[in-house]
Amino acid sequence: MRISVVGTGYVGLVTGACLAHLGHEVVCMDVDQEKIRVLASGGVPIYEPGLEQLMAGEVAAGRLRFTDQYRKAIPEADVVYVCVGTPSLPDGQADMSYVESAAHSLGEHLGAHYTVIINKSTVPIGSGDWVGMLVRQGVAQRTNGGATNGGATNGGARKPAFDIVSNPEFLREGSAISDALKPDRIVIGAESPEAIERMRELYEPLLVENRTHGREVPFIVTDRASAEMIKYAANAFLATKISFINEIANICERVGADVREVARGIGLDNRIGSAFLQAGIGWGGSCFPKDLASLIHTAGEYQYEAQLLDAVRTVNAHQRMVVVRKLQERLKLIKGKTIALWGLAFKPGTDDLRDAPALQIAERLAEMGATVRAFDPEAGEAAARRGLRAELAADPYAAAEEADAVVLITEWPEFTTIDWDRLGAVMHRRFIVDGRNALDQAVLERHGFEYCGIGR
Repeated sequence: MRISVVGTGYVGLVTGACLAHLGHEVVCMDVDQEKIRVLASGGVPIYEPGLEQLMAGEVAAGRLRFTDQYRKAIPEADVVYVCVGTPSLPDGQADMSYVESAAHSLGEHLGAHYTVIINKSTVPIGSGDWVGMLVRQGVAQRTNGGATNGGATNGGARKPAFDIVSNPEFLREGSAISDALKPDRIVIGAESPEAIERMRELYEPLLVENRTHGREVPFIVTDRASAEMIKYAANAFLATKISFINEIANICERVGADVREVARGIGLDNRIGSAFLQAGIGWGGSCFPKDLASLIHTAGEYQYEAQLLDAVRTVNAHQRMVVVRKLQERLKLIKGKTIALWGLAFKPGTDDLRDAPALQIAERLAEMGATVRAFDPEAGEAAARRGLRAELAADPYAAAEEADAVVLITEWPEFTTIDWDRLGAVMHRRFIVDGRNALDQAVLERHGFEYCGIGR
């Protein structure tokens, strides 16, 4: 199929590259001319393992190209994905201005043939109808105020026919390509039989590829509102699971239990499962915070107080300061101390700093008078652009030079293969706070380190 992807952020680029890999002809479009210039010259503005190589191969094969103009991307498309940002506004609701702009522009540039428009962006429940209205307004504007429903337009030209579909994404940064090509499920929210059939055709290569490898991917067809809610509910549940195990970790510390053993024991219950039961300093990133805020705001619009979801956010906010409290307990005074932070990105495998716990921890330590020095294998440049309140080091050892403590923030694999004797030789005090329970306590203690984990 001929596919256009509006928005070349994280979701848009991964979606476009993977659809091209499946054999479709894909145009990725963005109004940011500088971003398109970088993409057209072979660059990739985000870090995602394997994405740069995948995109280069599809560009070379002629299945993937880029443009900053709607008129070059939309008129010939059979399917258009809307993958623009929906960040949180101060009151928690999603900022839909980018979706609104994209929908109007789509209406102004749709071809005369039938087109399926897919909301891939995470949008509030009920947005499908609103996007359809905006597209029709764009069509009417193009046709000099013609009617907004079917039939002929001024001059006898037939208006474009389209359907709106919700097709939420479930990509995890660091494993997004695998998530896109080997999904747990495909969710389609649509009322039109024609749109549903086109979506089946669109994903048929993916379904067949997985089937040949013994994986049957569920293809869920539901109404648009339910599809939109599935995305929010999934992220809300995962965030809840993390906050739950962190709450248990804090109780474990007080009663002398080990949260790792507790998580292992409850995770073997098939009603619970072991995923997302790793205690630490809490969740961050672009999805959980904004999706929880948006769902809570939506509930409030319908006079419902989402008390559990509010508690999930509260626990997470408190959890970020656990490592600061542990530093205070051991070092007593933070002022004048040097603290090394290992890892800045909100998770391994990405350079994404959106709502990363490291930013808040560095800010608090700096406020308390500490010298903060940090290293991240991928997020250093992004941190410099964000104005991180820390010195950026070239490697983990440089970050720990004369440090009174090292705090593991992001569990990059590089931090589990450290030469501990070399590290100890450069530190002022051999003290490590393992904010992700990713290090081997016994090994560290053999090398003379004081070790402090979470919930242990």
